[in-house]
Amino acid sequence: MTFTKRNKAIHIDTEALSSLALVQAGLIHPVDGLMNKQTSQEVDKNKVYKDMPLPFSFILAPSGKRNFEVISSLKAGEIVDLINGERKVGELTVEETFEIDPEQRIFNIFGTNDTLHPGVKNTINRLGKMAVSGKYIVKYLPVEDNIKKVKNTIKETGAKKITAMMLAANPFNRVHERIIRQKLNHSDLVILFLRKPFNNDGLSYNIRSKALEKLIDKFLPKNKVIVVPLENTYIFAGYNELILDAIVAKNYGCSELTVGKNHGGLSVYYSDNEINTIFNECEYGNLSINIEVVEEYVYCNICKTLVSSETCPHGSHHHIKYNSNAILKLLENGIIPPTILVRKEVSSYILSHLFPNRFENVQNLYYDLFPNSGLLEDQTDESFYIELINLYQTSSLT
Repeated sequence: MTFTKRNKAIHIDTEALSSLALVQAGLIHPVDGLMNKQTSQEVDKNKVYKDMPLPFSFILAPSGKRNFEVISSLKAGEIVDLINGERKVGELTVEETFEIDPEQRIFNIFGTNDTLHPGVKNTINRLGKMAVSGKYIVKYLPVEDNIKKVKNTIKETGAKKITAMMLAANPFNRVHERIIRQKLNHSDLVILFLRKPFNNDGLSYNIRSKALEKLIDKFLPKNKVIVVPLENTYIFAGYNELILDAIVAKNYGCSELTVGKNHGGLSVYYSDNEINTIFNECEYGNLSINIEVVEEYVYCNICKTLVSSETCPHGSHHHIKYNSNAILKLLENGIIPPTILVRKEVSSYILSHLFPNRFENVQNLYYDLFPNSGLLEDQTDESFYIELINLYQTSSLT
């Protein structure tokens, strides 16, 4: 699409464009478009839309003085261009414009207005005071390509039972792998939705994606596991994140969503003297997806393997926990994690890309330290880290 002069223009960022594309593609079904004032207020109050759980309304209220002036001037039936950067990415036929309370909108999404919350801080800067509803069409290839990838894989494999996992993989560790293997025992296909945030914190998406693909290529059945990027827009934010995850997984064709028991979005509350989670809300309506909450896994230095913290008979003082932040700190400081935490193939790839050309002459260092065939072969930082881990695991002198 190219920029035209005939219409007024609303400028949207890529995060808003991605969200509009998800809805347009039917991945947030039954949401099928932007909500008007009455519908959005009903959804925000009741947390239900068309008999389906929905944490908050779907509206378009972009920030900026120019957008405020344009939206305020729009009339019903008017066509407005949607602009991302300097490029026209869609059109919207106006149904209604209406004022919103940005503070209340933030609270509906995150359950808090505290600006120390990173989601609140990022979203409040993107949110304007005027919303517009109406039919729209947008062009956004990433979403279209993801749908094609999943549909083609399901068709090629004939998969019926399809399990979804939402991963940050920041970084991918042994517990992730254990859960994937468990799901492969009972699934025709496992779809790993790898979160791709717009405000990156930690490893870049490309590093995480490539590391995950390398592990799948070498250690998992490639015809039964695929990685699909999931752009982590504001609609997946806050304490209601898992409901949106379940809706997206269902609309991609998954029959099950697997989440960790310690997932931050698995909100726990008391009702009628019973412990409930946010997934109790998914038991009514037409969501029709099985939700499995898996136990926390740890490495027990008595059992000498990965175990469930609920079933291991040894105390927590014998347990090594898979804390992603701690593992990431090691990598960010150039330290290769022990292989009981992260496979060497994963950590070596990550380090070689976090610290490119780290060694002055890796070729000489490689041949000075490690056994070799005697033939001169090109060595990379990645192969150096793998051999270094192998050397750490030599045990006769320890």
